[in-house]
Amino acid sequence: MTTTAPTASTGGAAPTGTPPSTAPRGRGPFRKKGTAGGSSGLLFVLPFLVFFGLFLVWPVAHGLWMSLTDSSLALRDTAFVGFANYAEAFGDPDVWSSLGNTVFFTLITCVPLVLLALAMALLVHSGLAGQWAWRLAFFAPYLLPVTVVTLIWAWLYQPELGFGNQLLAALGMEPVGWLSDESVAMWSIAALTVWWTIGFNFLLYLAALQSLPEALDEAAVLDGAGAWRRLWSITLPQLRHTTVLVAMLQVLASLKVFDQIYILTKGGPNGTTRPILEYVYDVGFTGYRLGYASAVSYVFFALVIVISIAQLRFFRTED
Repeated sequence: MTTTAPTASTGGAAPTGTPPSTAPRGRGPFRKKGTAGGSSGLLFVLPFLVFFGLFLVWPVAHGLWMSLTDSSLALRDTAFVGFANYAEAFGDPDVWSSLGNTVFFTLITCVPLVLLALAMALLVHSGLAGQWAWRLAFFAPYLLPVTVVTLIWAWLYQPELGFGNQLLAALGMEPVGWLSDESVAMWSIAALTVWWTIGFNFLLYLAALQSLPEALDEAAVLDGAGAWRRLWSITLPQLRHTTVLVAMLQVLASLKVFDQIYILTKGGPNGTTRPILEYVYDVGFTGYRLGYASAVSYVFFALVIVISIAQLRFFRTED
C-alpha cells in the first residue's frame, strides 16, 4: 500500500517561513475605537453646540451682565452698577403689582384649563356621535395666531355692538366694560385665553385616555361598577401623570403671558392687566433702561425656577 505525504492544501502543517495572516487589523469584533470616530461624532454635534452657544448661552450671559450695568438704548456709555438694579427692582411697586397681575392671571386660567380640558376629553372619549366635529371644534382655536384671536374677541367685547353686551341687553342687564372696567378686564382676558389654548390640553388628555388599558374597566363592569365609580376609581387615577404634566406646562405658559394682553389692553386700565413681561418690555424699550429691564427679567426668571421646583417636589411627594 502506498502512503501519500500530507500537503499544505490537505490540512498539513505549514512550511517553515510562511508569512502570517495579512488580514487588516481592527476590522473584527475586537476593533479598537480610533480618534476618527470621535472626531466625526464631534462634527455631528458641532452645529447644535454653535447654535446653543449663540442663541442661549451667550444671550443669558450677556443679559446677566447687562443687569449689573446702567445699559440704555439712549446712551452709548455703560457703567457697572453692581446690584443696584436688583435693589431698585425689589423696591419698585410697579414690579410687585405686575407680578401680582401675572400670578392672578395664572390662578384664574390654570384651573379651568386643566379641568375643562379633562371634561372635554372624557366627553369625546365616551363615544359621542360626530367625533371628528367635536375634536375639530375643541382643537381648532389653538391653531389660530394670537392676532386673529384678539381681533375676534375685541369684536365680542366691543362696548356697543359686541356680542357680550348684546346678550346682556337681551337678558335685561346693564352693559359691561369688558376691557375698560378694572374689575372685569383680567377676567375677560382669562376667558379669551381659556378658549384659545384649551385645545392643546384637550389633545394631551385625549391621547392619554386612548392609551389606557381596557382590561380594568371591563373587569369593573363585570363587578357591577357604574360609570361614575369607574371614572373616579379607575380612569382618573390612571390619568394622574398626564394631569401633572398638563398642570406644570400650563402654569409655566400662564406665567409667560404677554401677547394677548398687550394687543387688547396694553396693560390697562390703569395697569390692572399689565403682566411682568410687559413691564419688562415697557421699561426696556419704552423707557430705554435695558440694564434695569434685564434685572427685572432675571428676578422673574428666579421666580419661575422656584415655582417649577416647588411643583416638582409637590407632585413627587404626592406620588
